Amino acid sequence: MLFGIVQLLHDCMSSLLARQSLAVVMCVWIIFSQLESCFTGAVEMSHQSPVASWLCAMLHCFGSYILADMLLGEAPIDYFSNNSSVLLATAVWYLIFFCPMNLFYKCVSFLPVKLIFVAMKEVVRVRKIAIGVHHAHHHYHHGWFIMVVTGWVKGSGIALVSNFEQLLRGVWKPETNEILHMTFPTKASLYGAILFTLQQTHWLPISKANLIFFFTMFMIVCKVFMTAAHSHTSPFAPIEGFICPVLFGSVSSGHNSHHDHHEDSHDTSPPAKSKEELNEGTRKRKAKKAE
Repeated sequence: MLFGIVQLLHDCMSSLLARQSLAVVMCVWIIFSQLESCFTGAVEMSHQSPVASWLCAMLHCFGSYILADMLLGEAPIDYFSNNSSVLLATAVWYLIFFCPMNLFYKCVSFLPVKLIFVAMKEVVRVRKIAIGVHHAHHHYHHGWFIMVVTGWVKGSGIALVSNFEQLLRGVWKPETNEILHMTFPTKASLYGAILFTLQQTHWLPISKANLIFFFTMFMIVCKVFMTAAHSHTSPFAPIEGFICPVLFGSVSSGHNSHHDHHEDSHDTSPPAKSKEELNEGTRKRKAKKAE
């Protein structure tokens, strides 16, 4: 009996530590990504306007929860009732931006450490996609589209509301809209949301645990390789390059037809007068002046 109680306490503490470690990894990597993407501007803003910098950091950490709650008709500010998560994210934000001699930032940006954070971030991403699909299925049992969108939003996080985050920093770049130019994590979150929706509705004959495992390993391998090689090429590019022209047509063909149309319009313009005709007209004008 005593051993069972001790084992229960051990399991609870292990689960608690695992959850807290994942939360730390998520907060550290998300805020580090914010700083790395716009290093100079982010550091200057953190000193000039710490409140705006903190709001941006919180949006990076909890943007996926806020957007998913808004889509499902729940209170978008509800996640901020979790005091431990907010304090943890605030502590990470302070260390990354205000640690003496940038020691914390240098440690996190060290490549081996960075790769560990990248791998753990993908573990969290896949878990959030699965939870998002399950949460939407609980509210809408037959709403496939709602399940996909909720899982996609959970996995993509701040990327889908990056323009709003830019407004908090006093920057407006509409050309960086994530929906127009999807990065690999956003595309992978969308494809993962589709897979988890098919599994949730029993159209994909695989258990959720196996799907989480295989998709997590795929995401870890891709992101770690891309980060280590400093590559921005999406692993989906060869497949998309083959399928998209078949389903949606080729951009180059439309451009060429448009170009040919312009050439035809130029060709149908009236021909220029010959040199003899111009000389004849000049002689007639001179004769009229002489008369």
